[in-house]
Amino acid sequence: MIYLLLLLQQFIASTTHLVAKDITVELEAITVVLFRGIFTCIAFGIWMFVRRSSLRKVDRADIGLIALLGLVNMPINQLLFIWGVDYTTAPNASLAYALTPVFVVILLALWKRTSPGWRKMAGVALAVTGAAIVLVDRGASVTPEQTLGNLMVLAASVSWAAYTVIGRSLIVKYGPVQTTAMSFFAGLACFIPVWALIPIHDPMTVLVSPGWLEHWAQLFYLGVITSGVGYGLWYYALSRMEASRVSVFNNLQPVLTSVLSFFIFGTVPTFMFVVGGAIAIAGVIVTQQD
Repeated sequence: MIYLLLLLQQFIASTTHLVAKDITVELEAITVVLFRGIFTCIAFGIWMFVRRSSLRKVDRADIGLIALLGLVNMPINQLLFIWGVDYTTAPNASLAYALTPVFVVILLALWKRTSPGWRKMAGVALAVTGAAIVLVDRGASVTPEQTLGNLMVLAASVSWAAYTVIGRSLIVKYGPVQTTAMSFFAGLACFIPVWALIPIHDPMTVLVSPGWLEHWAQLFYLGVITSGVGYGLWYYALSRMEASRVSVFNNLQPVLTSVLSFFIFGTVPTFMFVVGGAIAIAGVIVTQQD
C-alpha cells in the first residue's frame, strides 16, 4: 500500500512542474506562492478543526524546529521552485528534482552522521541516471539563458531534501499530516514578510479579469492537491520508510509523466525513454532492498 501511495504522490508531483509553468505566464511567482500557501493553510485548517480532539499539543522545545521547517518550506523551497520554473523548462525542473535523493544522502551524512550503505548508493545512482536519460530525451538541457532558472530549481531541490530530512523527527512525534500542516502554517507566517518586502506584485485585477476561473483553479490545485495532498503523502511515506528510500521515488516522476502522455496524448515512447525508464525503475527497486 505504501508504494501505491508513493506512486500517487509522484504522479501529483509530476503535474506541479506543468501547472506552475503555466500559471507563472500570467502571475508573478511570488503571487503564486502566496495564494498557494493560503489555499494549503485553509485546507489544513479545516482538517485540524475537524480532528482537533486527536491532535497532539506542540511542545515548546519543538517550536524552533517547526519554524525552521516552515522557513525551508515556503520562503525557500516553494518560492525558488515557482520562480525558477518561470526561467527554465519543466523538464529541467524535473531533472533538478531527480537529484533530490543525492542531496538527501548528503544531508543525512552531515546532519545525522549516517551512511545509507553501498546498495542504496548504487540504487540512487541508477535511479538518477535513468531519470536523467528520460529527461534529456524529453528536452532537458543547459543553455545560458536558462542558467538562473536552473540554479533556482536546483536550490529548490536541495531545500526539498532538507524539508525531507528535518521533518523526520517531527513526523515520528506528531504524525505526518499534523507535521505537514504545521510546516505550512509556519511557512506562510515566514513568507508573508518576504512577500511584503519584495516589490514585485501583480495587480489584483489579474485574478478577476477574463481567465480568472482558470487562474483560481490552478492556484487551488497547487495549494490543496500538490501541496496539501502531495506533501501529506510524502510525509506519510517518511513515517513508514527511511528518507533515502522515499526520496529516490522522485526519479519516477519523468517516467510517470511520459507514460501518462502515451495514454492521454498517444505519444509513443522512444528507445531512450525505455532504456532510461528501465534504469530508473531498477534503481528504485535496488534502494528498497534491505
